[in-house]
This record gives sequence, structure tokens and C-alpha cells, in this order.
Amino acid sequence: MFNKKAGMIAAVVLSTSILATACSANTDKTAATNVSSETAKPAKQETLRILSGVAGGKTPEENVLFEKEVERLTGIKVTIEKPAADYDKKLYAAISAGEKYDLIYMGKGNMDVLVDQGALMPLNDKIKASKILSDPTVIPTKEWDMITYKNGQIFSVFNKSEGGTLPTVRQDWMDKLKLQQPKSLEDFYQVLKAFKEKDPDGNGKDDTYGLSTAGLYDIQGFMSAAGVKYKYVIDASGKRSIPYATEAAVPIYEWFAKLYKEGILDPNFATNDSAKMRELFLTNRVGMVTYWDAWVGLFNNMKKTDDPNFKAKAIAGAVGPDGKIMLRRGDPSVWGIPVNAEHADTAMKFLEFWHSEKGNILSTLGIEGDDYTVKDGKYTLTDEGVKHGMDHGAPFPNNTNFKNPIGTLPGAIEGRQVIFDNHATIENSTKDWPSAEKIVTNYAFQAMMGKLPAADAVKKMNDELKAAKLID
Repeated sequence: MFNKKAGMIAAVVLSTSILATACSANTDKTAATNVSSETAKPAKQETLRILSGVAGGKTPEENVLFEKEVERLTGIKVTIEKPAADYDKKLYAAISAGEKYDLIYMGKGNMDVLVDQGALMPLNDKIKASKILSDPTVIPTKEWDMITYKNGQIFSVFNKSEGGTLPTVRQDWMDKLKLQQPKSLEDFYQVLKAFKEKDPDGNGKDDTYGLSTAGLYDIQGFMSAAGVKYKYVIDASGKRSIPYATEAAVPIYEWFAKLYKEGILDPNFATNDSAKMRELFLTNRVGMVTYWDAWVGLFNNMKKTDDPNFKAKAIAGAVGPDGKIMLRRGDPSVWGIPVNAEHADTAMKFLEFWHSEKGNILSTLGIEGDDYTVKDGKYTLTDEGVKHGMDHGAPFPNNTNFKNPIGTLPGAIEGRQVIFDNHATIENSTKDWPSAEKIVTNYAFQAMMGKLPAADAVKKMNDELKAAKLID
């Protein structure tokens, strides 16, 4: 995340008015309510301007429908702006320039920066006063701990319940090759080697890899074998370390170098983006990827028509020296209200709606008539809804009372269970992580591709981080 403080506090004010008293023009109703039609004023509609990274329509055209659906369901006229790319840059630039938003979507890393700058409104009292948001069956009490700052202050409300990242395997290939779920790092090696060498797709060609990633995103499931966690670890005295830059990580880098040398690891792993990695998995080129648990269900949903034998499955990472598995839970995605928002109360109404059953249906299934239809109480996805994968911002709402009326995609619930069963934890970024990440990534790649001995790469990594005062 950005670490520049200057200009980060923005007065976020929307210039439109909210809520005046309405009355009917009907003279009988006017008399009944003792309101004169001559003095009655039409209500000014509540409005919100929202900056969103994920919530909304899947296309610009559908985003317009999404705005209209929110208005139909809440009476609030919303404008939802979804940048096509570089959301973080847009968010920071908007706040710095004083653009006027009532609600902003952000990850915890963004929030850490904005809280540090005093750019967000404390919401404790508003949350406490809300019967919906303060209900522990809607948002479990322990979840709030993840977004609570010093002195118990809370500056946001959750967007959704986050899962995490983990290894995802072609279970149909596992079954075909009669392989057992790996537990140790050696087990993983043998499975990945089989995917490379034993023609799991049955085309008679040597054209498959065991593993692909999108850079270092996300190898935590393998670093688990050494009990090493990504990003920062800060001890009780405030001392900062980055475990990926310590000797403990050396054996894992060496393991990756072995995979790379033997052609088991996709040779383009360092330059892949997530889309390229997913494509390899969906086109029978690789047997395992490291990605979000929610994508297990999406993978299966995408392939169910053209390849009914395809089966993606989430598996736990490698067992560590303490007998535990270390996985990553996603940073909370949240909604915040900028400090000078004029429509803070209306923003809270939207957040209450977002965590209600109607809001949950909108954030999952999408827009009635476009993404799904309802007949005699039965919900059915349209062709567009199938493409959209029941994700319009919150595929898994926080609301524990919500039951998706269509159900969940195959394998998705099991994937989330792996994350929660292994007590996956969020990572600690801090404002210095963007600078540190460049150094970590550079030397990690050199070690993983065998360009530098892993021990040398880690030493250089550690030395540079200390010289830049990025670790203590």
C-alpha cells in the first residue's frame, strides 16, 4: 500500500441535500394527516456516491442496473463508481484530491493508511446504535477484532466474509493417477512430479506442469512446511521481521528451485498474472495452483458443461514443524465513511441493507430479472447469472443467518472449511510493505529459479531490507 502521508486527508462531502418531509398531493390524505397541500414540499431523495472495487455490476452496463436495483430495494439513489483498473491508486488519488464520496470500499491495508491519516470517520457509536450491525448473528463478535484499532476504535463495516488462499488441485487427476492428498513437502513433490510425468490429461503429450503460481501469490501453503509466514511479523517489543527473508525459508526456496529445474513448476510462474494461472488450470495444463478458496467453486462451475469430469478441490498446505498448517486468510474488505461525508446516516442505512437478506441476495446472486428469476418462491440463475458466479461483491456474506437460495458452487464450502479448520490468519502489511515487497520478490524469484543459491538470496534480501530500514 502507499506510504505517502501528504495529502491523504480529504474532505469528502457530497453536495446534494438529504431527506425532507414528504406529503401526498391527495387532498383526502392531506386532510387526514393535517398537512396543507399548499405548504407541503416534495421529498428530496436520499443519495449516495460510492467508490467500489468489487461491489456492483459485472460490466458497466450491468452496474447501471445494479444502481437501479439498490434504489428499488432501499429508496436510496446511488452512484457506484468502479474503476476498471488500479483501484488502490484511484482510491488514494480521490481522497488526496478531495473528491466527494459517501462510502469507499477498501482492503485492510488501505484502511491502515487512511486511519493513520485521520481520513475515516469512527463508527463505533453508529454500529452500536444499529440493531442489524450490532447483532452478533449478522456479524460475529470475534470478526470485529480484525478491524479494531487502538482504544477500541472501529472505522469501517465489513463488505463480506473473507476466505483465504490455499493449494487447489485437479482432484480428477489425483483420482486417475491414484494419488493421496499430500501432507509433507515431499508428498507435494511426488504429486506434482506425477502431474508432470504421467500424462494426467491423457493426450499422450508431455505438456503438463505440476504447479503454477502468479508470482509469490500465494506460496504460503508450501512455506507452511517451515512455519514461515508472509509479510511482516512484529513482536511484543515492536521489532519487525519478514520471515521470507530469514534462514528458515531457505529449504522452501530450494524446494522450488528443484521443481523449476525439473520442469515441474510452470516456467512462467514469476511473470504470470492470476488470469494466466487460472487459464492453465482450466485448460488442462497444470494440476495445482495457489489461489482463493472461492475459486474452487468457480473453477468447477466454469467447466461443468464442457468437461463434466473436471473436479477442482481445495487442499491444506504442508504440515509445519509444530504439526500445524499455516495458511493465509484474506485481509478484511470493508466499507468506510470519509470524515466529512454529509450523508453518513444514509451510508449507514446502505450498510444495514447490505447485511440484510435482501442485500445479501443482491451481493451474491445479483439483480432480479438480469442475474436470476423467482417463480413460486424458487430462485433460478439466468445465463448471465451463471456467468457471474453468484458474486456481485460478497459471494459469502458475513450474515450467519443468510442461506443462499440457490446453494453454493461445488467445492466452495469445502474450500472455506479448509481455511477455517486450519485457523488461517491475516497478514500484517504495514505501510512499509510495498517497498519491502520489491526486495523480497526480487531475491525470492532468483532463489526459486536457481539463479542464486537460496542461502545467498536470503542473505542479500535480509541485508537490503535492513539497509533500507524496512526490518529491525
